[in-house]
Amino acid sequence: MAKIPKTLHSHINTAFPDNVCLLGSVLPNGFAQVTPRGGTMVFDDEHIGLWERGTGSSADAMKDGSKLTIYFRKPSLRDDGIFPRGGISLFYGTAKIYKSGPVYDEVWERLIQPEKDRDPDKKGYAVLIAVERTEDLAGQPLNLA
Repeated sequence: MAKIPKTLHSHINTAFPDNVCLLGSVLPNGFAQVTPRGGTMVFDDEHIGLWERGTGSSADAMKDGSKLTIYFRKPSLRDDGIFPRGGISLFYGTAKIYKSGPVYDEVWERLIQPEKDRDPDKKGYAVLIAVERTEDLAGQPLNLA
């Protein structure tokens, strides 16, 4: 497992609405599916969490064990010298779905209000992505504190 750099925790957790993370997955036909995720969060040092409320092809393709990519871009991180290439970081990992229990409850509790408002009946579910690799835009491992 790879560590999510502490330097990025607050940036990812506050990415909505200006720097929404993108989630990449693979559809059954082999094509990539890329969708914005307003409620992406750092769950802990090794997991990214999100609330899946979708009913489309992304949700259908996401199962326990699905390989996923989180693309995070915040240009000011480049300007501040944190990321030399584009203010971009990539996180590669494997999904685990939670439809009830403590992780489900914790992701919902931490979820930003605009995303909760989009699922008032709490029909969605929590997804934790165990981060296996982190990279910058050039494919180099993230070496941040």
